[in-house]
Amino acid sequence: MSIEQELVKRSGNSCELCTSPDDLSVYAVPPSDLDSVDNAVLACQTCLDQIEKKEQLNVDHWRGLSETMWSEYPSVQVVAWRMLSRLRNESWAADSLDILYLDENNLAWAKKTGDHEQDSTVNFHYDSNGTRLYEGDTVVLVKTLEIKGSSLSAKLGTVVKNIRLVQDNNEQIEGKIEGQTIVILTKFLRRG
Repeated sequence: MSIEQELVKRSGNSCELCTSPDDLSVYAVPPSDLDSVDNAVLACQTCLDQIEKKEQLNVDHWRGLSETMWSEYPSVQVVAWRMLSRLRNESWAADSLDILYLDENNLAWAKKTGDHEQDSTVNFHYDSNGTRLYEGDTVVLVKTLEIKGSSLSAKLGTVVKNIRLVQDNNEQIEGKIEGQTIVILTKFLRRG
């Protein structure tokens, strides 16, 4: 039986975090690999997008954690603890976090990613018009830019395809202009 089949059986074919029956997939709980059902949860796409910080946290979506955190499976408990920690500014989440008990090993697993130290906000990359940017987007320069350390000049209206988002700085992207990879400030571009 595959890990996904075991998780479907274990969860009754519903998200182990919010109980939604829709759009389910296997999530390997970091920093573990997907080598065992013990290191995974079955989660809906809404939960996954928020866990992986692809979307802002929707507080109301996570209210079901006060029930699902009591799962007998450590992987579910770990993800519940992490999400409750990120939502700790909500009184119901703080109350749930206070009564959720994890043994020493599971608590160490839950703290390993450092996710619990962050708040619930997620910073995204936005262009000069406030439009959200995604990995692989095409953008257009809204200002002529002089490229530092090069004689290259990127003219207003230059199209930059297949951008990469700079992970540690939501005000920067990487793109290629005339074959050279450069860092561009998001305030100088718009989504194409």
